[in-house]
Order: sequence, then structure tokens, then C-alpha cells
Amino acid sequence: MNWALRVFFSSIGKKVVMAITGLLFCLFLGVHLIGNLTLYGGEDPFLAYSAKLHSLGPVINLVELGLLLFAVLHVSLALVLYIENWRARPVGYVIKKTRGGRTWSSALMPYTGLYLLGFVIIHLSTFHFVDRTNQTIYQIVVQSFSKPGYVVFYILSTVVAALHIKHGLWSSFQTIGANHPKYMPVIKGGSLLFSIGIAVGFGSIPLFVMVVR
Repeated sequence: MNWALRVFFSSIGKKVVMAITGLLFCLFLGVHLIGNLTLYGGEDPFLAYSAKLHSLGPVINLVELGLLLFAVLHVSLALVLYIENWRARPVGYVIKKTRGGRTWSSALMPYTGLYLLGFVIIHLSTFHFVDRTNQTIYQIVVQSFSKPGYVVFYILSTVVAALHIKHGLWSSFQTIGANHPKYMPVIKGGSLLFSIGIAVGFGSIPLFVMVVR
């Protein structure tokens, strides 16, 4: 038990937990996007999808609790690692280098992560923790995406998510040991395609709802 705690609280242990939770969140985003794309079929398919989710009952509650736990771990460990890195190097480099995988998306990871945390809170308060007594989830979605300001905010958030995923996904595989020269270019390419798919997939939904519905 003490060995496990020492590993967990070590720098590499924290990075591994972040990597695993990050991969699970990417899996969730992919499944969530597939479900949300039923909006293209109109009200009935989307409500059928929503009803199917709610019919799962305790399973959905368990998944939600798991996602909450993963979010707490991912965010808290990211903050801890950021603070540890800052303390280890309080003075920034005079010359910024981009070698070794250092890109804009990697440099902005802490900031895109904090932005996404705020977006998730707003997103849940808009679509999840809302009174559905006299309205369906479809009506809530249509009403929310009828506001141009919220649509711009939502699309911007999908772009930020894509930047976060672009670096986070392949680096998660690297952290858990998938760092072979033969496979890493494929993993990086797949991460880029997945991040673009997330941005385009989620970002197109409010535009479709606003224009067509």
C-alpha cells in the first residue's frame, strides 16, 4: 500500500494518472459526439437517444461519478505538476525553443485546460443541471443555440478543446509507454485527426441548429 502511494505521488505516477484520465476523457468525447450528431436527424432521433441514455439508470449515474472523479484527478494533478515545474524553474528561458515536441498546443496546455474547466461548468449548467419540467432536452438545445453569443462561445471552446487534445492525446500514449519511433508518427497523426474531428463535429452542431432549426 505504501509502495502504491509513493508511486502515485511521484512525478511519473501523477503523469501516468493524468495520461489515463485524459485518454478516458477522449473516449468519452468520441462517444458523446456520436450521440450528439443525432441532432442532424431532428427532434425524434435526438430524444430517442436521450431516452436510451436515461433508461440505463444506475449505469449512467456510475459513469457520471467516474467522470467526476477523473476530472478531479486530472485537473488537480495538472495543477500540482504545473506548480512543481514552476518551482523547479521559476525563471523562464530567455530563448523559447520548439524542439522536442514543444509546440503552441503544448505550451498552452495549462491555459486551455483551465479554459475547458470553465466551459464544462457552463456547459453542464446549460444542458445538464437545468429544469426539464416543461421542456425537453431538444428544446433546451435549440433555445441555447439560438443565441449567437453562446454559439460563438461554444465554437471557440471546441477549438480550444482541439488544441488541448492535439497535444494531450499523443503525449498520453507517450507517457504510458507507447513511444516507439515506428508508431509515434501514426499516433501523432491520429491525435491531430481526432482533435479536428472533435472541433468540426461539435462545432458544426450549433451552426446547424441555429440555421436549420
